[in-house]
Amino acid sequence: PLLTMQLMPPGYTFFINSHTSFGKFISEIKPQYLSPVALYRSKRMVLDSVGVGLIGSTTDVFELALQHCQHMHAPDPISSVYGRRGIRLSPTLAAFVNGVATHSMDFDDTWHPATHPSGAVLPAVLALSDMMPANSKPSGLDFLLAFNVGIEIQGRLMRFSNEAHNIPKRFHPPTVVGPMGSAAACARLLSLDPSQCSHALAIAASLAGAPMANAATQCKPLHIGNASRLGLEAALLASRGLEASPLVLDAVAGVAGFNAFYEDYVPQPLKSPSDNDNGHVFLLEEQDMGFKRFPAHLGMHWVADAAASVHKVLVGVDPGKVSPDQVQDILLRVPLSKYINRPFPESEHEARHSFQFNACSALLDGEVAVQSFSPAAMSRPELHALLSRVRLEHPQDNPANFNRMYGEVQVTLVGGDILKGRCDTFYGHWRNPLTNESLRKKFRNNAGVVLPSEKVERLIEAVEELDRLDDCGALLSQLE
Repeated sequence: PLLTMQLMPPGYTFFINSHTSFGKFISEIKPQYLSPVALYRSKRMVLDSVGVGLIGSTTDVFELALQHCQHMHAPDPISSVYGRRGIRLSPTLAAFVNGVATHSMDFDDTWHPATHPSGAVLPAVLALSDMMPANSKPSGLDFLLAFNVGIEIQGRLMRFSNEAHNIPKRFHPPTVVGPMGSAAACARLLSLDPSQCSHALAIAASLAGAPMANAATQCKPLHIGNASRLGLEAALLASRGLEASPLVLDAVAGVAGFNAFYEDYVPQPLKSPSDNDNGHVFLLEEQDMGFKRFPAHLGMHWVADAAASVHKVLVGVDPGKVSPDQVQDILLRVPLSKYINRPFPESEHEARHSFQFNACSALLDGEVAVQSFSPAAMSRPELHALLSRVRLEHPQDNPANFNRMYGEVQVTLVGGDILKGRCDTFYGHWRNPLTNESLRKKFRNNAGVVLPSEKVERLIEAVEELDRLDDCGALLSQLE
């Protein structure tokens, strides 16, 4: 029931009860409301997320997280770990390390408003499915419904704030909406009642939030791992009867709820299909997902594509490899965003968050790829020579917003000629999505680093058939 003024302490002003409506939606939504578009797009997300998680299991930060979980926690071999045959952890720890793997190379999907939605949800749903008895695993359709619920809740919450539409400055969005999405997905998979679903969200809100200062460090992948883990924990605690504030998602004067993260947060209720004559349309139907072609911050894809177009011209003028001796000056016209303005990155994580590094790598090589962030590639003298010639401008018509920004690269040659490249929408952006062929190529390249080719192909088939499987165990078994 909606809260009344009489239930609140003196001085509180009650605006709207969104929290209760979210709990009701999570509990009551059914697979029949997943349209063919939502199913198609969400299966693409699952495939891509598993792939980046598998290649992410080869990184140093993943290894550190895994060692920590193995050494500091008692064995509880229930849920599988990306890229580690024979290793199982407790569900919450598996959600954590698989979330870390997913974001360890900044290769995971990005949505608008800006967040990485899949990495916060999929590891938790996989771990929870592993936890369920063999004779009562979720169907593939129930698995996808839970996943879509987790994506939906993240999108709805971010659309209640104008601030959330822009490249973040204060909180890393997956740490804010990620635990909420994970909690919602797990509550749906656990078939919690509306009240328990509301409590799961409220518990998750108390486990949310991490500062942007840790972007471009080894700590940033922990943001996704914690979002997945803590959302799962919130749902499990709610399933045991733990309660929390029924006001977290509401606008209440004098007390900070979810608006602690977004100051211009204005919530709206989320109608359940039973209360809506038109059923429910998932946001994923209206807003497609962005998939990255190389492992770096999404903003890097604009400058990389712009620089790659200049590379083509340079190679055409002077066949052979691009030389710094040809270049007098490099001007990047990009949005103003401090944490991705890194003139001389000192680590792979900083390089993944550097306009300058990605533009110069593409200018030198014609592309940015997984190997661009290897120590050998990062230490090249010719790359550092180009970096020393980069300047940045921040035009007023180029906002720090993934739906409106552009990247422009202007190269002045030693002889005085000027070459320009501009990218308004890179290939992989939600306005220009990867084809299935390109997405599967990315998956094969990523998953093939740790799995034999026949298992890679079986994973592709399992994800493609997921909505038609009576038991999601077919997917789980391929991840072992």
